[in-house]
Amino acid sequence: MKTVAIVQARMGSTRLPGKVLKSIADKSIIELLLLRLSKANYVDSIIVAIPDTSENIILSDHLREIGFNVVLGEENDVLGRFHFAAKEHNADVILRITGDCPLIDPNLIDEVVAKFFDSEVDYCSNVMPATYPDGLDVEVFSRKALEIANLEAVKDSDREHVTPYIRNSDQFSKLNIISDEDFSNLRWTLDEPEDYELIENIFNHFKNDIHFNWKRVLEYQQANPQVFLVNKKFNRNEGSITRTGQNLYKRAKKIIPGGNMLLSKRPEMFLPGKWPSYFSKSKGCQVWDLDGNKYFDMSIMGIGTNILGYGNSEVDKAVSNTINSGNMSSLNCPEEVYLAEKLVDMHPWFDMVKFARSGGEANAIAIRIARACSGKDNVAVCGYHGWHDWYLSVNLNSETKDGLSEHLLPGLTPNGVPANLRNTVFPFEYNNFEELEMLVNDKNIGVIKMEVVRNVGPEDNFLKKVRKLATDNGIVLIFDECTSGFRETFGGIHIKYQVEPDVAMFGKAMGNGYAITAILGRKEVMEAAQNTFISSTFWTERIGPTAALKTLEIMERERSWERITEIGKKIRKGIEELAEKHKLAISSWGIPSLTGYSFSGPSATKYKTLVTQEMLKKGFLASNSTYASICHSPDLIQNYFDALDPIFGLISECENGKDINFLLEGEVCHTGFKRLN
Repeated sequence: MKTVAIVQARMGSTRLPGKVLKSIADKSIIELLLLRLSKANYVDSIIVAIPDTSENIILSDHLREIGFNVVLGEENDVLGRFHFAAKEHNADVILRITGDCPLIDPNLIDEVVAKFFDSEVDYCSNVMPATYPDGLDVEVFSRKALEIANLEAVKDSDREHVTPYIRNSDQFSKLNIISDEDFSNLRWTLDEPEDYELIENIFNHFKNDIHFNWKRVLEYQQANPQVFLVNKKFNRNEGSITRTGQNLYKRAKKIIPGGNMLLSKRPEMFLPGKWPSYFSKSKGCQVWDLDGNKYFDMSIMGIGTNILGYGNSEVDKAVSNTINSGNMSSLNCPEEVYLAEKLVDMHPWFDMVKFARSGGEANAIAIRIARACSGKDNVAVCGYHGWHDWYLSVNLNSETKDGLSEHLLPGLTPNGVPANLRNTVFPFEYNNFEELEMLVNDKNIGVIKMEVVRNVGPEDNFLKKVRKLATDNGIVLIFDECTSGFRETFGGIHIKYQVEPDVAMFGKAMGNGYAITAILGRKEVMEAAQNTFISSTFWTERIGPTAALKTLEIMERERSWERITEIGKKIRKGIEELAEKHKLAISSWGIPSLTGYSFSGPSATKYKTLVTQEMLKKGFLASNSTYASICHSPDLIQNYFDALDPIFGLISECENGKDINFLLEGEVCHTGFKRLN
């Protein structure tokens, strides 16, 4: 059986152009790789397969000059290039090596090839899953498997990366070699300038000996960890197996400021460079990425939009019927009247309703109406209320230049907010009644706007005191329930606390994923909307109200608020038990159906990132909070705990001396608003 090593290489790397011809120790990278590869006992011949393009002529000439065989082929069809090379050189067995692996170890190659022959499989590697450092990837497969893949593979990703079709098909027998210890987080490959800096350092460390083995490199890293931090921010195999969604997000950041439309869905908020970024479909509490990988969503469930789970069949059917009947016309949709009546019936102290399609719009509408009613500009706020000028103006105030940093998001700079809004909106802390009372006495407050509850509940009759303070001073009291609504009661969570506001807003969950928000209020307040201009074309479409009516019907039937509260309590209890088991200090927060936890200490954000990183590998979208839905079954929750258990164990090891930096495979997640490059 003739074993041929085929090395794929090219000059056109986007991150490090011409990397294979860069020089280290008076030799090119590709020469170092090939010299090391030639020491493998099981390799009968070596071929370098490169694209047949003008920019690769210099590479082809160099390879022939140093005495290695070259095969030219189509640039993007690397699978076809491999098939042609194997056929031309009568290969029975193909060893695939990539040109970005100059530290490839011939002993490791022999181990994988020997296992391939002994086991008589079609494919053998050390990358399914990877447990060796990135840069030591070895794949061995039969000529027959390559021929079938070349014949049947049609997806661009299958042809560009050679082996995905073989790895993902059930028709081939496969085997994987694993290391005694998982070193997959170590990056010894060459894709970025920082990688080159590290690899040059490694070769210089071993001086004239270019045939050092991978275990000696590991010893060097363990003795000199600071040297290996230079490329820590990059992900494993970023150049070759980056997910479609990650590549699309890189494109998005070039043409969409900030990369997307919602800060809370930025991949950087979860796992920079590795989060799937985009979805192809969703159902229940499952999400599929653009590559067809399925994940269980144990994180934010659309930022709290889907209490009934993704793609609820009844809601979707109602929406589909509306689409078939026509979503827009020159006349008004009757569903807005039916929905308004339903919401007032659920909250009999409210008299009138206006609708919008987003939480930010609803907040801005409520403020406009309340200011028009009170006749006063100044507003006291507590909580997160969106992105509009009126809210961000808090950070213009001379006394509270970053007054919003304690209201969910730090780093909200008020650039672009008119300076004349300074000192019109003033923040106060939840449960700090004295602070609010002082604002009312000193700042001519006309509106109090607050979340009923977020991370902690009211203490010492706080909400009732706020209600009385507003009443006594002729202030309009607004409750922002865009997040909290329908999660502990059938309607606003203020029902639970028996405090009635003058205005309340609902959103997120009300349409189970379809855009609809509502502003409810007392007639004497809401009529002020007719004294100011509030109007928008797409507030009159039918899909949002239709979805909301059906969603409310199902919620009432299923008593969904009770179910998700119990689910959230179970999740919180399980997290706390895992923390106790592993002796980790955490703090739980949020209402049960929006339960979250935080690690203590200076490494808290790194631990949060590690949880997301490791849970993603196990098929979970996870962070340190879970938005419960009725689709989160007991079995799924138990599987979530089973997957999280060993990760908490890793964090416990870090608390006892293990370096968290060597477990993280990329950058640490963001915790607030940051400008993206």
